[in-house]
Amino acid sequence: MAKDVKPRVKVPSSAAAGDVVTIKTLISHPMESGQRKDKDGSLIPRSIINRFTCDFNGQNVIDVTLEPAISTNPYFEFDAKVDAAGEFKFTWYDDDGSVYEETKAIEVA
Repeated sequence: MAKDVKPRVKVPSSAAAGDVVTIKTLISHPMESGQRKDKDGSLIPRSIINRFTCDFNGQNVIDVTLEPAISTNPYFEFDAKVDAAGEFKFTWYDDDGSVYEETKAIEVA
């Protein structure tokens, strides 16, 4: 597990049925590409978030495969249509097998 990995998510607390809402996510992660060398000249092992998914009430909203060229602390902003109250589930998958999850509920007014 990478040190100090912390997901952050912003989802509106409520929306009208049928609204499209903007979702913002950020995960603190070094995203080491495996191509840099340390001070001794040894390659620093690759360690990246290699996949990010978001589901709403069990249905996939977005599924992204990440590559080593992605910068430190990957940020995603995307829109999702909300037809009913429910829960967004965000999942980040790390090269080391770690999985980081966050959930956020949204109400329909």
